[in-house]
Amino acid sequence: MPWFPVKKIRKQIKLLLLLVLLACAAWLTYVHLSLARQGRALRQRLGCGRDGEKLSGVTDGRGLRAALSTQRAEDSSESREEERAPEGRDPDALFPGGAGKPLSLNLTRQAPSWREEYKGQVNLHVFEDWCGGAVGHLRRNLHFPLFPHTRTTVKKLAVSPKWKNYGLRIFGFIHPARDGDVQFSVASDDNSEFWLSPTESPAGAQLVAFVGKTGSEWTAPGEFTKFSSQVSKPRRLTASRRYYFEVLHKQDDRGSDHVEVGWRAFLPGLKFEVIGSAHISMYTDESALKMDHVAHVPQSPASHVGGRLLQEEPRADMLQPDPRDTFFLTPRVEPWSLENVLEPCAYAPTYVVKDFPIARYQGLQFVYLSFVYPNDHTRLTHMETDNKCFYRESPLYLERFGFYKYMKTDREEGEEDEEEEVQRRAFLFLNPDDFLDDEDDGELLDGLEPTEAPRAQAGRRLPGPAAATEAPATPALPTPPAPLRSRALSWAARPLPLLWGRAPPRRPAAAAERPPKVYVTRVRPGLRAPPRAPAPLSPRGPRRPPFPGVFLRPRPLLRVQLRARPRPPRARGRRTGGPQATKLRPPAPAPATQGSREGQAREPGLTAPTADSNSSSEAQPVTSFLSLSQVSRPQLPGENEEGEEGDDEEGAQGEEAASEDSEEKAGPVRGRWREDAINWQRTFSVGNVDFEMLRSDWNDLRCNVSGNLQLPEAEAVDVVAQYMERLNARHGGRFALLRIVNVEKRRDSARGSRFLLELELQERGGRRLRLSEYVFLRLPGARAGDTEGDGDSPEPAPAASAHPDGRPELCRPLRLVWRQDVMVHFIVPVKNQARWVVQFLADMAALHVRTGDSRFSVVLVDFESEDMDVQRALRAAPLPRYQYLRRTGNFERSAGLQAGVAAVEDASSIVFLCDLHIHFPPSILDGIRKHCVEGRLAFAPVVMRLGCGSSPGDPHGYWEVNGFGLFGIYKSDFDRIGGMNTEEFRDQWGGEDWELLDRVLQAGLEVERLRVRNFYHHFHSKRGMWGMRSRKAARKEAP
Repeated sequence: MPWFPVKKIRKQIKLLLLLVLLACAAWLTYVHLSLARQGRALRQRLGCGRDGEKLSGVTDGRGLRAALSTQRAEDSSESREEERAPEGRDPDALFPGGAGKPLSLNLTRQAPSWREEYKGQVNLHVFEDWCGGAVGHLRRNLHFPLFPHTRTTVKKLAVSPKWKNYGLRIFGFIHPARDGDVQFSVASDDNSEFWLSPTESPAGAQLVAFVGKTGSEWTAPGEFTKFSSQVSKPRRLTASRRYYFEVLHKQDDRGSDHVEVGWRAFLPGLKFEVIGSAHISMYTDESALKMDHVAHVPQSPASHVGGRLLQEEPRADMLQPDPRDTFFLTPRVEPWSLENVLEPCAYAPTYVVKDFPIARYQGLQFVYLSFVYPNDHTRLTHMETDNKCFYRESPLYLERFGFYKYMKTDREEGEEDEEEEVQRRAFLFLNPDDFLDDEDDGELLDGLEPTEAPRAQAGRRLPGPAAATEAPATPALPTPPAPLRSRALSWAARPLPLLWGRAPPRRPAAAAERPPKVYVTRVRPGLRAPPRAPAPLSPRGPRRPPFPGVFLRPRPLLRVQLRARPRPPRARGRRTGGPQATKLRPPAPAPATQGSREGQAREPGLTAPTADSNSSSEAQPVTSFLSLSQVSRPQLPGENEEGEEGDDEEGAQGEEAASEDSEEKAGPVRGRWREDAINWQRTFSVGNVDFEMLRSDWNDLRCNVSGNLQLPEAEAVDVVAQYMERLNARHGGRFALLRIVNVEKRRDSARGSRFLLELELQERGGRRLRLSEYVFLRLPGARAGDTEGDGDSPEPAPAASAHPDGRPELCRPLRLVWRQDVMVHFIVPVKNQARWVVQFLADMAALHVRTGDSRFSVVLVDFESEDMDVQRALRAAPLPRYQYLRRTGNFERSAGLQAGVAAVEDASSIVFLCDLHIHFPPSILDGIRKHCVEGRLAFAPVVMRLGCGSSPGDPHGYWEVNGFGLFGIYKSDFDRIGGMNTEEFRDQWGGEDWELLDRVLQAGLEVERLRVRNFYHHFHSKRGMWGMRSRKAARKEAP
């Protein structure tokens, strides 16, 4: 058996282990240096960076790896890091089906060919006039990332345009100066994100640093270490390669706008430096491209991650699903089968102003609104936090008093019914002569409660050893016949409380022997008259106690009960110690006898406390803000104010002298004021308040958040029941009513109301059909031949029948039938609005796909747009029909609309005067056809104008109640009224829609005015529109 030195090895085990570790370290060092020469290095799985940050490959707990599939295929050596999902986004947005199931995104995986002249600057895309401070707000922009407002370049990664409400997208390549680990940091006001790709491919970009997620975070310029998220983890870069990067920045309307990206080598003590022009280059050259050329714009995870917001509950009620939105897809009942259901009748509403002379823009006053059932939720309830015009009360009133006038507080047991009457009289019938003088304006009185003086204490003496004599009784004072003016408010013979005070009960005949009511009020301290004999009564009788005053802010006042005296608080440093301190000490400068004090205590208006009233406050309910020292008697005639002022001065000196002593002996000080008492058990009664009943059908131009007028359910159901009875009588019970989808009513109180009935019917045999017809509820006294032109109609003469009991009767109005197959032409004038033209054409193509309706056409009138080829875009759009018209000169909306209508050949088709920045609901075509009847009806839908930073998915804005620019009318009617006024509105726009409305009404047409669900006007920038140039560009072109 060979010999093995086990004992020696055990003795030198530590030395052997050290040698093994040194050998392993030397081998690893050699391998690392060998790989470094080849441009690669060992991955650092564990380690600590600056400030103890952990450098490790991390897998997101939700299943997302930091690197995309393109990164795994590359031979890179940078460390992996956790990917930060942008704010408000689902981290699984890239892989909605879970990890390993990527969503087919249009990511740019191959960068375009790069040239050496691209170095020294990077691409910059600007998205103007978009509110919000978070990068997530920028992603919600309708045109992000392909259609920016401006395309330009910058020479370093530090941009500050000194503007507001914009977003930036900076992208290009970074060229490292040397090999090594590099840290990046971004600073901005407001939020920003820095994305970096391990290669030159935009598809592999990763979020490495950011400032904030909510829009409230910001940094000062050059403040690279304020947030931990600003600084990236070290990343290995190679000087021989270029790396795609992207910076997203969002600025709101506050602060000093800036965004800068810095870097530093991963070495201790080094500071971040802004990346300059020597280390950046453009992604591509965009100087020769038009705005509609977007194939070159890189699409990276920075612009696509979370492009869809999380599916949250809609904040606006209008976003809730409604049967109206898709009812147009239901097959319609053939109109010929409904002709004989109702008897024909003449239709000539009294509100039509045909041939009636009206002033310019006065047509707004002759447009009436229609009532709708069921509720279509077009009222912008989510916008009523700041705008409460729906409730009719003034904003100042609501801010001050709220809605308490609709609530009636339940009275407690024993409260009298006249409390409300007293409060109303005190609050509404104030006499200006009753207010306090100017010298007393600052003395707001804080408490009031009339209480009865206790009988047991009325004749009781003041306690004390010196009480040997008794003051003479005060003679009874007769009730004055009329109120007298005083320095405070004076009222009728019976004193009334002001607001929440309890009304005193009526006195019986023997009440004259009782002491008068005691009013507890706050008076100026020290203003007390010296004791004197009662003055002789004046012929008009004694003065009544002064009414305490008027409260400008009414609040519940706690009551004072004088039957039991509260614990005497220390008032203004006055000595309160000792048993004798329970008496009311008169502040007279001359010494007074005890009898005079007793007499003063028994004078009317003041009740003296007793010595045995020093019990706990729990057994004696005291609910007043006022201390007992603030109880005063009424001022009697003959007392002047000079003596009061002198007493005030001497009293103040005495208080200051005694303040030190009282602090030592008075014990713990109780506050003069008590906290407000809260009645958590207060209940109230309220009725069913229907504010819709307070609205009228006139075109309210003051409130832009109220929705369509609501038709009472009973009225809608009654009309539908009458129609279904006639329908089944005609067709033998062939149809059954499944649902009332929509009922619209136009009221005419003189002749009757016109209804549009939209019902979902079940036909015998199982097929569901749609009924959408106009009916007229004729009043019994209405004449049948009140319309002009009905004699020329081929319809049979209407019968003037009515119900025997005098009820209104349903009939079919003549010449009031809408066509479902009529062609609709959208007339849109444009100039230099490339991104909006592309969006409009995309929306029209989507409308065609969703509805399957090919009976519409798009007519674009182009005023020499320079930023895109409009005609080529029209050819490429998948539209059923289109027309392109080119005009020269400046942009003129009236001339453009007139030219577009003139290009329509079919006079029996509908032309819809439209705008470019409109989001259409799928039901827009059906809505235009239903509310346009040749020779009868024109349609002016109310559009919701979105606010800055708002989108159709989260609409914030208001209804454009003043605008009539979106207008649908038959071409024959449009030509009959003379078309657009191109003479007066040649070089300007604004007002041409009101002028057109005047002529439409004078031609005898009704204008249907309804708020349309999900019908939006996008917020857009007006910079660069219609060929307007900036002042800077004008200066450059000037010689």
